[in-house]
Amino acid sequence: MAVTISDDTLTHVVALRREIHRFPELGFAEHKTAALVEGELTSLGIDHRRVARTGVVALIRGAKGGAVAALRADMDALPITEDSGEPFASENAGVMHACGHDAHTAMLLGAAGALQAQRNQFAGTVVCLFQPAEEGPGGALPMIEAGVLRNPQVSAIAMLHVDPRLETGTIGVTPGAVNAATDEFTISVVGRGGHGAHPHLAADAIPAAAAMVLALQNIAARETDPLQSVVVSIGTIEGGYRNNVIADHVHMTGTFRSHDVDVREALGARARRIVEGVAHAYGVEVKLDLDRGYPPVINDAALAEAFVKYMRAHSRLRIERPAPTMGGEDFAYYAQRVPGLAIRLGIRNESKGTTVAGHSAHFRVDEAALPQGVETLVRFATGVCDGTINPQPVVE
Repeated sequence: MAVTISDDTLTHVVALRREIHRFPELGFAEHKTAALVEGELTSLGIDHRRVARTGVVALIRGAKGGAVAALRADMDALPITEDSGEPFASENAGVMHACGHDAHTAMLLGAAGALQAQRNQFAGTVVCLFQPAEEGPGGALPMIEAGVLRNPQVSAIAMLHVDPRLETGTIGVTPGAVNAATDEFTISVVGRGGHGAHPHLAADAIPAAAAMVLALQNIAARETDPLQSVVVSIGTIEGGYRNNVIADHVHMTGTFRSHDVDVREALGARARRIVEGVAHAYGVEVKLDLDRGYPPVINDAALAEAFVKYMRAHSRLRIERPAPTMGGEDFAYYAQRVPGLAIRLGIRNESKGTTVAGHSAHFRVDEAALPQGVETLVRFATGVCDGTINPQPVVE
């Protein structure tokens, strides 16, 4: 099916993105954003319903039966004070769209409008998922539990994420692992306090904790295949009372990042072995607690191959295969249940200053990429619906 996206739609997408950007909201507090999405869908005549507190799911039904494609956009912002210099900068103090979710939501609304206008020209159904709380505590699972993948049964799902690594005019499609698992851990070190002048009468928790920080890096340096990706980062250390008191307790927090399922499963046990060994050497006690976060995002290989082939035949956008990142994404939960594809959308434009990575107060988006994102979403949806993009591997 030929894809037609009107100039009015594309102009409106930019306006929507700026409006959402001006009023960012944190996870499960996207009340104004969800209301904006619902208003747009209503004006387009698209059936929709509220799920997962501030999530919205919409259905666009084609002229006849076919496959079901799902498109997902995240809506939440980050607790960051904006310093981007944009004229439409955040008006909500301490909150900013620093990861492009405003653009994701606007592009999905633009795609929904284009698909609704052409619904008599394609078969199948498109499910549009406007998801809360990707940045935490996680909105994907509540959406899934509300049945968004089952009624109707989704055949394949895609998301877009803006990416300043890729030049504007480029999309990135990589099969396999593209985002990391985001597990968190806490370490409590308990020693025996005392006077700083008499360390031999105490069991100092601070040098023990310092040794643990260094020793934990052996997981990546010496205990993991160099061809596998793993990150062990300590983010916070708290301990001590004053300069002349031996600390009896240190509390640390950190994150494990990994792509491989087996590597992920081994991290907790390896870390406990290491910190317990250090604790024994320093005469202190230690406890490590592990909190599982998002799993890695695994792009379906057959779906990725079929989509790239389809785009090369139907689009002028450049297609690259960017390296995976160690950032997390709760899109992983959708991709565990149906064939999924996390697509990167290039926004890098040095002349416009859109080169800063996400989660920065200086993050900006090249709005010239928004029409390209809308086109990508529409092409994925229509290609899946008519069976041209088939997530099932071809059996020779």
